[in-house]
Amino acid sequence: MRTPTAGRPRIEDRRRPGATAGEEVLDAAAELFTTRGYAATSTRQIAEAVGIRQASLYHYFRTKDDILEALLSDTVTRPLAAWALLGERPDPPEVRLHALALLDSRQLWESAWNVGILYLLPEVRTERFARFHRERDDLRERYRQLAREVLAGLPQPTDDVLVADPVDDDVVFRLTETLPNLRADGLGRTDEPLRTADLGLHALGWRGDRTRLRSASLAAVAEVSARLGA
Repeated sequence: MRTPTAGRPRIEDRRRPGATAGEEVLDAAAELFTTRGYAATSTRQIAEAVGIRQASLYHYFRTKDDILEALLSDTVTRPLAAWALLGERPDPPEVRLHALALLDSRQLWESAWNVGILYLLPEVRTERFARFHRERDDLRERYRQLAREVLAGLPQPTDDVLVADPVDDDVVFRLTETLPNLRADGLGRTDEPLRTADLGLHALGWRGDRTRLRSASLAAVAEVSARLGA
């Protein structure tokens, strides 16, 4: 991904959100990829949507795959940065996990375009996008680390209690990643990110005070979002 401060001459005045032409390219591509389809979208169409020449687009991205990779990477680099900032706070693991899921869910649910649905593209399953998959696996492991901390703090069953199968420490991450599909199907509610974070903790078996959890999580999210510049 390239986003230099000095861009190429444009055909028309700025028409897309973004501080640079490179960011405008990403916004236009996100709209076209999610509404028309990745295979059906050309770099010429993206350039026209921004108001620059097709040759100028290559000043920012060499190929259409590079544009897609940048869009995908943006969906994981922000929650990874949030995880690092949450780790600097004294909150218990259930608050940090809830806050991470809430931040991540908001991004997937409230972004201008449903970029998360692009995870399902067959092109994304190829080696070309190995770096994105490594980043996504890294985020997944951060979720799992926090989930294991939450599980370690839960009351342990006594000998006379029938123990069910062990709880999957991947459940919160997987619930968060259901949001792009819900969004594509027109399902869910405006508060879906908060409900998803709640459900993730419940699925782990956490049964504490949900009102206090939400309050602490929202405070953490506000502070971390401010530091991330959102």
